[in-house]
Amino acid sequence: MTDLPVFDTRPRLQFDTEILLRAQDIRVLLLDVDGVLTPGDLLVGESGETHKRFSTLDGHGLKLLAACGVAPVVVSGRDSPALRTRLRELGLLERSVLGRAHKLPGAARLLQDLDVSWEQAAVMGDDWPDLPLLVRARLAACPAVAHPEVRARSHYRTQAAAGFGAVRELCDLLLVAQGQYRRLLEQAIAGD
Repeated sequence: MTDLPVFDTRPRLQFDTEILLRAQDIRVLLLDVDGVLTPGDLLVGESGETHKRFSTLDGHGLKLLAACGVAPVVVSGRDSPALRTRLRELGLLERSVLGRAHKLPGAARLLQDLDVSWEQAAVMGDDWPDLPLLVRARLAACPAVAHPEVRARSHYRTQAAAGFGAVRELCDLLLVAQGQYRRLLEQAIAGD
């Protein structure tokens, strides 16, 4: 009989108890795109096409979150083929509100369609167009670099930068708060 190796599966992440309590009952995560899912740079080609940079860390975190019953949705003031391609890859395109300067009506409709309230919503934004959502959410979050008015109204500010794992950090926080993180980590280490 061969002894199987024992792997260390203890989580390394730690979050403040107050923020974990706030995150326990979240059922939907509303996300801005530019400055949250991307670094916020707009790369425009000479033909006018827009290129965006997305983090695979963020994408994997969103997939884990969705698998645990928290619906990630996108509410963005911009729309582009690059954005639609990435959202389609993540399975988020159908539940996205794109190209709306005023985000609140679209976000409210999404919450209604999902049968959840603002008390069950987390929002991550970085600038003034996100404020109407952030102030209503149970958990308001922003990337490390966000406008000062957004930072002042956020319960949680990531250490990671936008487009470089900020969304993944928030996904991990939600998974820890809801008691799912360790199980998922153990499955990943086991190769499941």
